[in-house]
Amino acid sequence: MRRVWRVMAAEGGMGRALALAALVLLAGWGLLALSGWFIAATAIAGLAGAGAVFDVFRPAASVRGLALLRTAARYGERMLGHDATLRAVAGLRGAVLAGLAAEPWSRLQKLRRGPALARVVADTDALDGLPLRLVLPGIAGLAVLALAAGLIGWLAGWQMAVWVCGAHLLAALAAGAWGLRRSSGLARAAAAAERDFSSHALDLVAARDDLAMHGRLPAQRALAMAAEARAAGLAGALDAAERDVALMLDLARIAAMAGSLGLGAAGIEAGLFGPAIAALSFFAAMALGEVVAPLCRAVADWGRIGDAADRVAPMLGRAMPAPAAAVPALPLQVGEVVLGPGQILGLCGPSGSGKSTLLAQIAGLVPPGDTAIALAGRPVSDWTEAALRAVLVMVPQRSALIAGTLRENLALAAPDADDDALHEILRAMRLDRLRGGLDLRLGDGGAGLSGGEARRLALARALLRKTPILLLDEPTEGLDEGTARQVMAEILQRSRDVALVIASHRPSDLKQAAFIRSFV
Repeated sequence: MRRVWRVMAAEGGMGRALALAALVLLAGWGLLALSGWFIAATAIAGLAGAGAVFDVFRPAASVRGLALLRTAARYGERMLGHDATLRAVAGLRGAVLAGLAAEPWSRLQKLRRGPALARVVADTDALDGLPLRLVLPGIAGLAVLALAAGLIGWLAGWQMAVWVCGAHLLAALAAGAWGLRRSSGLARAAAAAERDFSSHALDLVAARDDLAMHGRLPAQRALAMAAEARAAGLAGALDAAERDVALMLDLARIAAMAGSLGLGAAGIEAGLFGPAIAALSFFAAMALGEVVAPLCRAVADWGRIGDAADRVAPMLGRAMPAPAAAVPALPLQVGEVVLGPGQILGLCGPSGSGKSTLLAQIAGLVPPGDTAIALAGRPVSDWTEAALRAVLVMVPQRSALIAGTLRENLALAAPDADDDALHEILRAMRLDRLRGGLDLRLGDGGAGLSGGEARRLALARALLRKTPILLLDEPTEGLDEGTARQVMAEILQRSRDVALVIASHRPSDLKQAAFIRSFV
């Protein structure tokens, strides 16, 4: 949690939020304590016949001032506290994304879909409770307890201060230790059940058609409902633990109030202070219950936040890989074949024979096998991730398109390209007649395009990179023969200075290849 907090606090604003949170608690405590003193002092003055000379204006104005201050501070605390928290969570998300970007490709592939991705998102969202429910209320509460102890000790003596503030502090520590031990495991289990429900619900939405086709829709719905029921049961157990902690704190407040009455009576009898100060101490003991009340919510959230922090913290502190400058990458050696600029290696063979695996090995996505692979004389395993991506681009059979416009999808490869260049590459890939042009908006995963159109958009994006090595896996799959020939001709025209490796079942894609490697 300390590591996560350092990242979140670095976004700024927490100091102002903390000051306002403490001011809210202090104003509320002072309002009730001063009101109790004012009522008692006014009654005593009236009984003593001094009501006509008793100054009611300044205490009354102070009561009104504290009420207004509490309201204004509460508004500011809500506004600035949530603003600081939102900025902190945004900073945390950036740090998590930077950490994920530094992960090996094999781990990133697992995070693209399903429970792993849902867990990362849920963990980051759960950590907004770290400042709002743990850090800010805890520090503000301790500060107010210390100030209250000093004021009560000055007015009514240290015995009263120790009893009133000590009772609340000890009760908070005891209830917190007991409640955290009880709720930590429950909160972690509840968070896991909620993640399971989110995962099953996402599967229901994303794979509904496939599940229905195979008759698995009722079973998947039952899994989601079972996870939801499990989460609801654990949430009920957490609520029970929260209520038990609240009961312990209320009993401590009653004990503090009762003790303040006893000490107040003894102090009045001993002539240490008057009845008004005794009343102030009693109402101060009552008001301090508000200071420790956030502990109830903290107990319920501690396990969830700690569980999320345990998984998020290892992702932090890793720098986002900086784009590497292009370095000489040719010739490309693949086994006995050495490719220079403008040369093509064709890979042919039946499905499952290893063509895609060899392309992934050249791209550094999987460890090299028995085939020697080197770029500019250096084994591919010696290249850093950033350096390899700067000189090589691969179009797999299933390319990832993002939800957004065609322009935004192409900008992933060439952020600085102008619209003329983008229109030209769309024309080359026979995508210039799409409705909406560059402003055509796609859904998740490129929804809105046919399979062939999505493939050509991925090819257009790869050609915009202009890297010295281009790897294509079934580049014309899903295209009719005429469109396939036109698209392949454009690829070859734009790859005269590129070492090209093509895996394809279509003979026309490989007829220009200088080298052919067959798989069986």
